[in-house]
Amino acid sequence: MIGIVVVSHSHPLASAAVALAAEMVQEADRPRIEVAAGLDETTFGTDAAAVAEAIGRADSGDGVLVLLDLGSAVLSAEMALEFVDPEVADRVVVSSAPLVEGLVAAAVTAGTGAPLDQVAAEAGRGLAAKVDHLGTDTDAGSAGPTDGIPEEAQPLPDDAVRARVEVTAPHGLHARPAARFVQCVNLFAGTRVQVSNPDSGRGPVDGRSLTAIATLDARQGHRLDLAATGDHAQEALDALVTLAATGFGDQPDRAAPAESAGPDAAPFSGLRAAVGPVHRPEGAVDLSGYAVGDAAQEGHRLDAALARAAEELTALADRTAEQVGREEGAVFEAHLGLLGDPSLLDPVRAAIGAGTGAPAAWQERVEALRAEFAGLPDAYQRERAQDVSSVGDRVLRALAGGDPAGQDQGQEQGGTEGGQRPVVLVVEELDPATAATLDPATTAGVLTTAGGATGHGVLVARARGVPLLTGVAAVRDVPEGTVVAFDEDARRCEVDPDGATLAEFDELMRERGQERERLGRRAQEPALTTDGHRIAVKANLASVAEAAQAAAAGAEGSGLVRTEVLFGDRTQAPSVADQVAAFEAIAEALPGRGITIRTWDVGGDKPLPFHPQPEEANPFLGVRGIRSFREDPTLLVDQLEAVCRVARHHPVRVMFPMVTTVEEVDWALARLDEASHRLADGRPDALQVGIMVEVPAAALRAEALTTVLDFVSIGSNDLTQYTLAAERGSPFLDGIADAADPAVLRLVRETCEEVADGVQVCVCGDAAGDPDLALLLVGLGVRELSATTASVPAVKDVLRRHGLTDLEDLADRAVHADSAADVRDLVRRFRAGESRD
Repeated sequence: MIGIVVVSHSHPLASAAVALAAEMVQEADRPRIEVAAGLDETTFGTDAAAVAEAIGRADSGDGVLVLLDLGSAVLSAEMALEFVDPEVADRVVVSSAPLVEGLVAAAVTAGTGAPLDQVAAEAGRGLAAKVDHLGTDTDAGSAGPTDGIPEEAQPLPDDAVRARVEVTAPHGLHARPAARFVQCVNLFAGTRVQVSNPDSGRGPVDGRSLTAIATLDARQGHRLDLAATGDHAQEALDALVTLAATGFGDQPDRAAPAESAGPDAAPFSGLRAAVGPVHRPEGAVDLSGYAVGDAAQEGHRLDAALARAAEELTALADRTAEQVGREEGAVFEAHLGLLGDPSLLDPVRAAIGAGTGAPAAWQERVEALRAEFAGLPDAYQRERAQDVSSVGDRVLRALAGGDPAGQDQGQEQGGTEGGQRPVVLVVEELDPATAATLDPATTAGVLTTAGGATGHGVLVARARGVPLLTGVAAVRDVPEGTVVAFDEDARRCEVDPDGATLAEFDELMRERGQERERLGRRAQEPALTTDGHRIAVKANLASVAEAAQAAAAGAEGSGLVRTEVLFGDRTQAPSVADQVAAFEAIAEALPGRGITIRTWDVGGDKPLPFHPQPEEANPFLGVRGIRSFREDPTLLVDQLEAVCRVARHHPVRVMFPMVTTVEEVDWALARLDEASHRLADGRPDALQVGIMVEVPAAALRAEALTTVLDFVSIGSNDLTQYTLAAERGSPFLDGIADAADPAVLRLVRETCEEVADGVQVCVCGDAAGDPDLALLLVGLGVRELSATTASVPAVKDVLRRHGLTDLEDLADRAVHADSAADVRDLVRRFRAGESRD
């Protein structure tokens, strides 16, 4: 197998490119890649002697391909050939291919055992896909489409074996899936494979060429037409069809869940409120002293800034993973990827070559890329514009001679001195670097004037317990140093509060701190009413990490495992084995306490990447929950098999969402029987089965629905929105969409009174985590509540303070009230006499 040498002025840049290329090839097929970059790991430059040594290490006798970045790297490589043995030099090719694209193409092609000339040709064609996609031309001297592997545009003969596959990978046939495609084709010697994309009108191209495959512009949902001739044509197509069925292997890695953050890892108050003077981080980078040099100087400055940023981000990723969690640390790995992204760097280098200074070239491209993300229709993807801005600022500060780490130091942004009160940081959007390094000694909380709850920075901050309120436009123009006070729970923000208001907030936070400590001391005790009735208080979960946190908070199991969230980051459906592993891990985190697995609940505001939904005029009233699997129940039956397997060893219940009719109950149970027949011992005896009551019709026919069930769980969120015709996500209907409405409470009582004998009634919506509503639910007949982990101690505590008879009387008065407001006032007066131990 040939070897590859990467020559670059920057050691971090070369190492990152090699790491990217290595991702494309399995370790057993990976060619030897040596790096000769920088004068050392931190000093920029190239060394001919180091290049010669790298060539010697890479040479196995089959040849060496040398790839380089720019300028003196070419001279160093040429000089290195004078230092090596002439016989070795004769089998070295110094390529003009683009460094990143050429290296990826070369690594994949070399991994198939291809000879040096073929590998060199593929590397030289590295820009072909980009040039073709952008519709630009290049005279860079790279190998053209007729060099090396022929384009083979002429269709194969009629007797060729043919097949059609679909691209299911979420980002289409990008680098890794395309690399797997090429590797698969090259397993079959003496076989020609051509690929066409009828949806983009591109092809046919040679299936052995990574760069040719990339020009097909094959996106998710596109079809690929395959044709093959030769000794193993049918076997080759069979293998490709199988590979396509797996999404060409493009399934995200399942990282082990991060340990729950302890006090040292998440040192913020977690009180959901903060008071402090407004502070805005340093604004635009000062470039007034920057003197633009020639193109070579500017290129070196850019490389130095990129390397410095990469070093900072690597350290930040490691620190964040250790202190907060792996998932949060991975945010900065994505930032590292941006530093080597050709779509970001190539236009910058081109502008520098045309005479633009590095800062101006960098700013222009960063802003253009940020605008591209900001203009995307998907809200989550729009949040990635924040990542681009964060990386852009980091490199720009390095170019300006400033400290790129400065943007990471929350304590420096706070800048408190002499015992001043910690600040409230006000930003348009919270970037992950700032969120991960905020110092509780100097930063009380964060207000954002824009941005949403899906931003990476917000997620990191939440994981650390940072008080945070998003989308507070009212503080956009508040002067530096102005005191603000905010309460997350009430979504209240006070600007320049008077003394009385400040005292109110101080008292609020003091009480929350004391209450949290008090509740924590009794969290593991059961929720027994004063007259001895035990109410099970469980937690709603969507991950293994959450299960561990729930156990620590005193949850008596899980009344809802959201499987569509647990596997929501998958682009391919999890296997039965994947689901068994996840369910068992959650069950083991709550040993002996039991878990309730809800089958896939998709539709409405719950998309599932591997189970696309049809377009509907009103998706909340459409194909939701169990309805989504009537046409093809494969995913559901696989999940039920996993449930049955776990139920053989752990206490498990399963429930079906969005059930409305008796026929749907019968159909769901038939699917459970179908799944259990896959097990030698059939359906586990201890497995309990239930449904969710989410629509008024289900509540009103509870008896008929439950004759063959063990329990029902009321989804209070959906039951509220369907009863009151008030979409729960609408900010305009907050006053209507309230589970305390007497109409909703009557349906809960109807369900409790009408279910068949022996059937338990549970509630797993937001109402179960509201202490006021928890009292009413128990009074109406509910005997199990499943709430958010954070609210479990408070719900258990409030139930211990009252007798069941009193709660039943309270509930009876509530269902006869006129409005939700009247109900909440009724409960407030009822609780006014509670004592605090």
